[in-house]
Amino acid sequence: MSTEPRALLRRMFDAAIAAAQPALCVPPHLPQPPRGRLLVIGAGKASAAMARAVEDHWDGPLSGLVITRYGYAVDCPRIEIVEAAHPVPDAAGIAATQRMLRMVSGLTADDLVLCLMSGGGSALLSAPIDGVSAEDKQAINRALLRSGATITEMNCLRRHLSAIKGGRLAAACHPARVLTLMISDVPGDDPIDIASGPTVADPTTCADALAIADRYAIALPPAAREALASGRGESIKPGDPRLTRSEARIVAAPQRALEAAAAVAREAGIAVHILGDSLEGEAREAGRLMAGVARQVARRSQPFVPPAVLLSGGETTVTVRGDGRGGRNVEFLLALALALDGEPGIHALAGDTDGVDGAEEIAGALVAPDTLPRAWSRGMRPAESLDRNDAHTFFETLGDSVITGPTRTNVNDFRAVLVT
Repeated sequence: MSTEPRALLRRMFDAAIAAAQPALCVPPHLPQPPRGRLLVIGAGKASAAMARAVEDHWDGPLSGLVITRYGYAVDCPRIEIVEAAHPVPDAAGIAATQRMLRMVSGLTADDLVLCLMSGGGSALLSAPIDGVSAEDKQAINRALLRSGATITEMNCLRRHLSAIKGGRLAAACHPARVLTLMISDVPGDDPIDIASGPTVADPTTCADALAIADRYAIALPPAAREALASGRGESIKPGDPRLTRSEARIVAAPQRALEAAAAVAREAGIAVHILGDSLEGEAREAGRLMAGVARQVARRSQPFVPPAVLLSGGETTVTVRGDGRGGRNVEFLLALALALDGEPGIHALAGDTDGVDGAEEIAGALVAPDTLPRAWSRGMRPAESLDRNDAHTFFETLGDSVITGPTRTNVNDFRAVLVT
């Protein structure tokens, strides 16, 4: 094969990110001008870039406020951009969320609210329900991130302890029309899980949220447990009349990003097999499983004949037991490398399309047949690094980290295994 594996994998990753850029996917979905005001609001890692795409393609008057992650702001002359913390909410995000709720009060049926939502919105759009403090929400968020809970489970609990998620933002906009444009970062592309669904009806219940907290031994403060046990934290349900004029559209999703990456590999003459856009489970177990599939391809030409690329997306989880620097993509890769044990002809790249894996400004990393030998030659112990959830340190030491900087989009994880 004439294409160098690392370069090909990186081009594929870059193509996946480019396919989900707001400048490309937002303009085709812009609505007709309303009779009244156009108010633009939103939250997420892609929300500022989405806001700029709106401004660049909207001739009439507009105003608004969106909240994005620190470092992800884009200059917007007419829409205010506020930066806040992710994945744990901070005071800036909470204050901006309260301002947003005040902005949407008093709208009329002639007004249109254009809501721009993307991954990261759950943390950035933060308004604890009465009785639950900001410190309580931060502690709950930290516990969830370490628990091994799926994104669906985490967002269910977040929705029922929020004054803005689970359809509450759309209800606050009533009687105005609400059009939500979403960039999906969740397995299955369910709108209720994108930024915890602030503008869509929520079929889950407080009882569901309480069961999740108990399942993962999340220590809920008394006020939070009371809100769930009493039903006081119930979200907006399907059929609520306040949501009859609220519509949600997904404008970019993991599958489209995977297809863009697949096109790059096919241009290089390599067969591509998309295994799924919504794979979940423990990151290290997914890595071991993918190693077994890749080895069967390499050794037996089953179920695919090499050269071949195995592509997948979705969101794995990490149950944190160590004190290292990690993320779900690098945890997947380190487990993959250990399971492959230097198998010839297999390379891999995994990364988060938002450019941040875990809490690090590192998107992911690369694995090659010489990954383990190079590590051992430096006196490193890869298995111990995995046990400590310290995969970022492992790949950084080898010079194999993938760093993109802020991508200003987010269609979740990208995993490519190349069998030559």
